[in-house]
Amino acid sequence: MRKDQRSMKEESQKMQSPCLEEFSQGCLHGCCPSPFLNQHEPQTKASKPRNSSAACRRDFASKTTSSIFPNTQFTNHESLPSMQDSFAEFTKAYPQYSDTYRVDQIRSREYYHLSFSDHTCLDYLGIGLFSYSQLQKQECPKYRIASSSFPVPPESPPPVLDIPFFGVSYKPGNLKTQLLHGGVASEFESVIRKRIMSFLNVSENDYSMVFTANKTSAFKLVAESYPFQSNRKLLTVYDYESEAIEAMSNSSEKNGAKVMSAEFSWPRLRLQSSKLRNMLVSKEKKKKKKRRGLFVFPLHSRMTGARYPYLWMSIAEENGWHVLIDSCALGPKDMDSFGLSLFRPDFLICSFYKVFGENPSGFACLFAKKSTIPVLETSSTSGIIGLIPSQKLFRAVTESPGTDTEVEYLASQSGRIEKGKTTYEIQHAEIVEKLKGIEMSEVSESDKGIEMECRGLDEVDSLGLVTISNRARCLINWLVSALLKLQHPNTNGTPLVRIYGPKVKFDRGPAIAFNVFDWKGEKIEPVLVQKLADRSNISLSYGFLHHIWFADKYQEEKEKVIERRNNEADGNKGKDKSDMGIAVVTAALGFLANFQDIYKLWAFIAQFLDADFVEKERWRYTSLNQKTIEVL
Repeated sequence: MRKDQRSMKEESQKMQSPCLEEFSQGCLHGCCPSPFLNQHEPQTKASKPRNSSAACRRDFASKTTSSIFPNTQFTNHESLPSMQDSFAEFTKAYPQYSDTYRVDQIRSREYYHLSFSDHTCLDYLGIGLFSYSQLQKQECPKYRIASSSFPVPPESPPPVLDIPFFGVSYKPGNLKTQLLHGGVASEFESVIRKRIMSFLNVSENDYSMVFTANKTSAFKLVAESYPFQSNRKLLTVYDYESEAIEAMSNSSEKNGAKVMSAEFSWPRLRLQSSKLRNMLVSKEKKKKKKRRGLFVFPLHSRMTGARYPYLWMSIAEENGWHVLIDSCALGPKDMDSFGLSLFRPDFLICSFYKVFGENPSGFACLFAKKSTIPVLETSSTSGIIGLIPSQKLFRAVTESPGTDTEVEYLASQSGRIEKGKTTYEIQHAEIVEKLKGIEMSEVSESDKGIEMECRGLDEVDSLGLVTISNRARCLINWLVSALLKLQHPNTNGTPLVRIYGPKVKFDRGPAIAFNVFDWKGEKIEPVLVQKLADRSNISLSYGFLHHIWFADKYQEEKEKVIERRNNEADGNKGKDKSDMGIAVVTAALGFLANFQDIYKLWAFIAQFLDADFVEKERWRYTSLNQKTIEVL
């Protein structure tokens, strides 16, 4: 077993992406980037042998641990160093963070609403298409709703009607037909399709693509069209509960699939390699050419930040599996490190949103390899969409509100104006009234050009993989280290926070799953932590870790940490294995994240060191007539 694991590790290192060369060039001496190398050190040392990749990773972890608040535990939130002092220490530990200053310039120029609102967005996944600056330019003053009922403070950016850039229309037909023959598409939709394929380095010669309403729709479309009657198995690799995977599993089972899942070892939630290999590898060598089913593989966990070796894709393909890659949780340039020239999955799913920190609506993209499309079955499916530019939406709203069946307008029943924590609801009739009299001729050519420009993608392309990855690596590892420094007072070292999955690690993803515990060691419900964070203008998420395997020596601990998923809609009261896991708080760092964001989260979590913090906040909820959340 150990021999297999060693061989897999060696083979995985050999099969790393071609972008490793880019990493080497951007990371000084060709080994994995160590943020502790002196900025002024000469970058050409031909006489000095290169360190191994493993050595660089170990060096990163050990130096991070020794540099971030060494030999210090914080037991009082009021004793935390200031953000300015913390940032000074942060830049000493990670001197090359200053090389990512262009990200701060983009944030200041294109996403200035984040500063106005003082909002920390740590709940965004996917890739942003447009910038907030574009949104402001697109929303011509004639389109804005001016009313004394919706006051706008002069110091803040003006609110905008929630119909930016495009809407969607649902396309009839089935997935196979759409992939083979396409359909009528607007010029806007064609431009967006080409831009996305270029951004992801996906060849139009090798892959066909459809837009879907969301990630769940994309997974469900594949499940409803895949030939599970002959290729019987569905194998997934997720350490967390996913609505999309659940929908796919349910549809697959109805179509005759045997659904299986990889498992993850407690306490570090590492992938159970030997079990996964046994599920993938065919024992019937004579029938090797026969397809065994669909292997669904995320390149990393969107909750814990764990990354998985690309080698698993090759093992699956060699053993007769079709491979679906879930890249929805990847960073905006991580597809560059994937390398479609080496790995050509049968299906690829990714998601896009409109504007970071302002409009999370968007769509997903489903790519299918052209050589794989013929194996799909013709079935009645829903979820495929077309994109409609906003000019057409204005015309649809003013001419035939609520009756145009072609247009599934995203805000067909109401619009939204948001300012801080206040949301103003505007009925559809009022939108129509406000927009009456606007003619299409009033939309200038320059305004149309804005819609065709995906500035969010352009900015990411200009930064590149190295800059984005190095910045995220510094931020997420500082956050992990800082959270682990929080300890309850007057206890025998009772930690405030428990982190699930990788901790300080060079190649961890920019996401973290954790829980907060009180001084008695009892978990504070993740939903409560999330709601309290929201009151502090910090957007977090919560989720459910599952498929966790416990060795015999951890059975006692298992009884303490494992819980049943809280699903009131499910009438099953038994302890189904799939319902058992761990509810957690999650945070994800987008490419625009900065040190202030992670410090703000750290300072918020530190408030739980006050034994009365939860009760104080509960009282505030009650006094404000808001719904209280009971701590179990």
